Amino acid sequence: MASPKESGREAPLTLTPETLERLADFANEAGMLRHTPRSGYAFLGSGKESVAEHSYRTTVLGYMLARMAGLDPSRVVMLCLFHDLHEARTGDFNYVNHRYDTCRARAALEDGTAGTGLADDILGAWDELEDAQTDAARLAHDADQLDLICNLQTELSRGNEFAREWLDSALKRLRTPQGRELAEAILRTDPNRWWYGRVDKDWWVRHVLPETR
Repeated sequence: MASPKESGREAPLTLTPETLERLADFANEAGMLRHTPRSGYAFLGSGKESVAEHSYRTTVLGYMLARMAGLDPSRVVMLCLFHDLHEARTGDFNYVNHRYDTCRARAALEDGTAGTGLADDILGAWDELEDAQTDAARLAHDADQLDLICNLQTELSRGNEFAREWLDSALKRLRTPQGRELAEAILRTDPNRWWYGRVDKDWWVRHVLPETR
């Protein structure tokens, strides 16, 4: 019989009552990201999102970049999914915060994953992302920046010209050709095109809800 690794499967977690209790804690900790705001928007002057919202689209973007690069997306998705998990404990440190304070992100992850059976996987992903030596890590890094670029493009379209300066910095942080290629497409695309601009404009006139007639 093939081992779990040979069959492409991971060995199941060894579950004890204590492990299950810690997994329940971990699920609640991950949920805290819904209530953890991304703090940089206070400096930008417009826009807002939670860390959970940011992490979701970052993960989607990571999948897209991996497919563009011809890589198995599973590792990139893993790196993106957990890249800001520590912020459930530390809060979001924006670029201004980092000039003065130190975020003990790995220590927060160590505490959050202790006893769950997931520590090796999640801490390994964190270390790989921080080292930025693998293709998967560089793509995950770019996915993080591309989510910001999408938001900045939206704020710019709403009239916040300060977002243009942030965009310049975010674009310079991109590390892969796939990230730069997708960023160029984002910048030349109206953020509303996916739902408004790809429909015949007359449709919005013809299809009036009864209560608005």
